[in-house]
Amino acid sequence: MTAPTSEPIVSPIANIVLVNPEIPNNTGSIGRTCVATGAALHLVHPLAFDIDEKACRRAGLDYWPRLNLTNHDSLEDYESSKAPNPPTNTWYMTARASKTIFDIPITKADHFVFGKESVGLPKPLLDAHPDQCVAIPIAPEERSLNLSTACAITIYACIQSLLATNQIAINDQGRLIPTP
Repeated sequence: MTAPTSEPIVSPIANIVLVNPEIPNNTGSIGRTCVATGAALHLVHPLAFDIDEKACRRAGLDYWPRLNLTNHDSLEDYESSKAPNPPTNTWYMTARASKTIFDIPITKADHFVFGKESVGLPKPLLDAHPDQCVAIPIAPEERSLNLSTACAITIYACIQSLLATNQIAINDQGRLIPTP
């Protein structure tokens, strides 16, 4: 543990991108995890629910107003929004990748793109970025993880990597902080 400070992390430690999410409870839980860890959330429309739905708000509780949230009209809109300031890395999360979250060089503010709960990311998108497709390891006979769980695992793999490279720190109260 280092630096007993209470300064918040200003820039996002990671950017979680949800393409066409279908389940409001998942999106609410992911939003809450983003707030608690200093990550940003990007929602790529169309969504299968209204962002103000009770289930989404309930899962996000009182965290939702503090969420660093960006809405994108489409996948193309999201891709073009990165053009002025491209992220260091954009990783496309899929259960069909051979490279895992533990095999990639994670840096602060990387983008982690997740597909809809029922089918994942579109195959043409994955085919266009084969070197950036990443999986979370699971048992061979299993299909996938819950989207909210997968996002939380990804954010904490990012935190572990950023801690190891001194891009963030943990204070004496166990809170994430910028490095001194």
